[in-house]
Amino acid sequence: MKVLAITLWVLLFFILKNTKFVVCVGICRENEQRALETLKKEIHNLSDIPSSWIVGKDCCVWEGVVCNNLTRHVIELHLGYVTRHEEIERGMFYYWNEYTYPRINSLEWLPSLSSLENLEMESVDLSKANEWLQVINMLPSLVDLRLYNCSLHHITPLLDYHNFSSLKSLDLSENLNLNSSVPKWVFNLPNLVSLDLNYCNFTGPFPDGPVNLSSLTTFKASGNPFNCRLPKWLFDLNNLEHLELRYGGIEGAIQSKSGNITKLKYLDLFLNNLNSTIPNWLYQCKDLESLFLGRNRLEGTVSSLISNLSSIIRIDLFDNMLSGKLPNVIGKLGKLGDLDLSNNLFEGDISELFNVRSNFLSVGLRNTSFLSTLSLHNNKLTGALPESVGQLSMLEDFTISNNRLEGAVTESHFSKLTHLWYFYASRNNLTLKVSRNWIPSFQATIIKIGGWNIGPLFPMWLRTQKKISEVDISNCGIQGEVPTWFWKLSSQIDFLNISHNQFVGEVPIISIDEQSGFPLMYLASNNFSGQIPLISSNVRELDLSNNSLSKGLSNFLCEAKNGSYELKILNLGGNDLSEEIPDCWMNWPELTVVILRDNNLIGSLPRSMEVLSSLLSLDLRRNRLNGPFPSSLENCTKLHKIDLAENEFIGKLPSWLGMRFPTLIVLILRSNKFDGELPQELCHLKDLQILDLANNTFVGIIPRCIGNLSAMVKGKKEMEDDVEINYSFYYGTLIESAMVTTKGNMYQYDTILALFTSMDMSSNNLSGDIPISVTRLVGLRSFNLSKNNLTGKIPNDIGDMKVLESVDLSENQLYGQIPQSFSSLSTLSYLNLSDNYLSGMIPLSTQLQSFDPTSFQGNKLYGLPLLVNCSSDGNIPNHKHEDEESDKDEVDWFYISMAIGFALSFWGVCGSLLFKRSWRHAYFRFLDRSWEMLLAKLPVC
Repeated sequence: MKVLAITLWVLLFFILKNTKFVVCVGICRENEQRALETLKKEIHNLSDIPSSWIVGKDCCVWEGVVCNNLTRHVIELHLGYVTRHEEIERGMFYYWNEYTYPRINSLEWLPSLSSLENLEMESVDLSKANEWLQVINMLPSLVDLRLYNCSLHHITPLLDYHNFSSLKSLDLSENLNLNSSVPKWVFNLPNLVSLDLNYCNFTGPFPDGPVNLSSLTTFKASGNPFNCRLPKWLFDLNNLEHLELRYGGIEGAIQSKSGNITKLKYLDLFLNNLNSTIPNWLYQCKDLESLFLGRNRLEGTVSSLISNLSSIIRIDLFDNMLSGKLPNVIGKLGKLGDLDLSNNLFEGDISELFNVRSNFLSVGLRNTSFLSTLSLHNNKLTGALPESVGQLSMLEDFTISNNRLEGAVTESHFSKLTHLWYFYASRNNLTLKVSRNWIPSFQATIIKIGGWNIGPLFPMWLRTQKKISEVDISNCGIQGEVPTWFWKLSSQIDFLNISHNQFVGEVPIISIDEQSGFPLMYLASNNFSGQIPLISSNVRELDLSNNSLSKGLSNFLCEAKNGSYELKILNLGGNDLSEEIPDCWMNWPELTVVILRDNNLIGSLPRSMEVLSSLLSLDLRRNRLNGPFPSSLENCTKLHKIDLAENEFIGKLPSWLGMRFPTLIVLILRSNKFDGELPQELCHLKDLQILDLANNTFVGIIPRCIGNLSAMVKGKKEMEDDVEINYSFYYGTLIESAMVTTKGNMYQYDTILALFTSMDMSSNNLSGDIPISVTRLVGLRSFNLSKNNLTGKIPNDIGDMKVLESVDLSENQLYGQIPQSFSSLSTLSYLNLSDNYLSGMIPLSTQLQSFDPTSFQGNKLYGLPLLVNCSSDGNIPNHKHEDEESDKDEVDWFYISMAIGFALSFWGVCGSLLFKRSWRHAYFRFLDRSWEMLLAKLPVC
């Protein structure tokens, strides 16, 4: 009994010693009490310090402080921004003001807490505490260290020694200004279990090794610009379960071989630059639950070994270059809940995924599926959608858009999809075959089936969808009037696309519930008629282009209710609108895109358009607008595009046109009545890629500074990674475009607009020569100065413009030879130099000889592709005359050599007489004798 009693007492002592209590029954150690009171004085922004932090009162009862019940040492200190539930973790966190984080300038008080095991600071400003690491290194018992979002800006790369042998958890995440490589000592903490370095702005590379992280189970380092390869030792960490390295610029290959890493449960390498195949060792991680490899450049196929991942719940391979057929064994993964294979190059029949009826059903529960997300959009999948899709009873998110699917989709395909809320299947050749009275089993929020064959009747089943907020039934072959009930249903819709059908009738007032956010309405390319419908003030985008709407804009623009409208995109192009543009734009200050092209609008632009300070794109092409260049645009300084082509504008271009639009990319003024000289200020348009001034009556010379158009030098505007200039909330719905005349035809550029450059000043009265500075525009692709009065020669360095695809200098008064550098324009596909005064032989090159002879006619040229007698007058060219004319531009070496010979002969003779006395005397004696002999032979009179 005595032994048992002693054993119980020892056990009780051990339990009490190792038990942490929120409220301590003793009194806080005096030196630690003073240290925490010093902390209170050090903290700035004290407005919310709790009442329990009272000087002289036991610190063990202070919020955020935890003491050991027996030793009375402070063992935990929690200071932070986040509040935990009071009943669950009372006293663990202190809530600081959301906008004024507490600031601690010094941690000199901290070493007094010598028994501290857990130090947690969240959103505490330590930017002034430069020696934070050295101070914390003085805590010998530290087990958990968390300094989340503490504005740390320096971390010592080397420590003479570190006192972190007991450290199990290290969290330095969200310290965005560390700006250094990860210190090597961090990778030599053998007891460390969890390491969180997310979003610290650490740079690479990782240390090569050796490392000592034998206990590590969790490693997070996302959001750092490592820009290096994965270290070899990373996949040799035998206890690693959670690896998170997303968005880190990780490049190269995923290691093809690894150590014993079979415990891995979570792998996240999303959004990097990995460019290998998926390694086979990954398929052996049977405990793996989450796999995120999306947004890389992985290639190759997905191996059938993926069936080994029996615990997998989430697979994300989105946006890679994976190819081949979809492995049907994926359907055997019974626990799979999310599968994203979109934005790849997968091909083959989609039914391969569902070739067994039990696919995606859990083992032992053949009628149950855990699959909730299936994303296969933007691939090359073919075939018909299998009916077994309808058995995925837990499916919520199903996307198969932009593939090559075909065939019929029936009610059976949706039979058990009772949880479906997101269905995106546009841009396939599918046909919906359901009964007229079909009532779907689901209540979807988003349905996008644009491009399906649904018509000619309107899909009545949409009436049953009470929660619908986004609908796309564009290009579905639907005819007739839109039912009244659908217009009423649209009052709750955020996104509506019924464009490219054959709807008729008038569009009623578009009244959208304000709780629906900012709706986007796309009703283009139908046969809607009547006036422009009034809209709610919260509508964000409205596209009614290419319909038969009539009358003017006054009813729409001027009947605005009190307060301004939120409309950003207004596209009314391609209708029958007439009358003047009303002066009512003050109610629409948020507009960024205004498209009124291809109508019959008259008059000038009203003054109130000056309020459109956010305007990015203005397209008024093909109307009957007149007056001078609109002064109301002077305040629209954010414009990317101005297209006033094919109107009746008159007068000179204002000088401010080149000064007020620093981001202008497209300026198209062709086919108007503008006149006068081109302002020098046009050269200030650094971002200009498309300049079209054709078919006006401009006079004078081309500005000599034209070579300063930077975007035509670089070949494109300095932009983000995206080539398309997108305006719509939904990417790709409305992208910037420009009608460009090049290669003798008119083309619309949109998806590659940011890569195209063009200059067209044709059909004016410009004179003078072609400025030499134009050859600095080495990024220019289309160049047209035809039908002017230009003189002089073609600049010799035109061959420097290596990317030129189209050149038209016809019907001018240019003379001289075609520069030899033309032969280096390997991308040239259109050339017209006809009807000038050019002479000489056409330079030899693969490109020039491939053009039609008409490209050179009306000159004094010879050589292929012209026949020998193809001069301007039909006679054989006078080569001698041409040679003489060309010789005027060349150095005449005959006369130069004659002068050199004379100089050498003169100084060869006279120089020797000058410097050799005996030769000089002999020479003059020779002359005297010769003279006497000549006189002796002459007759004496």
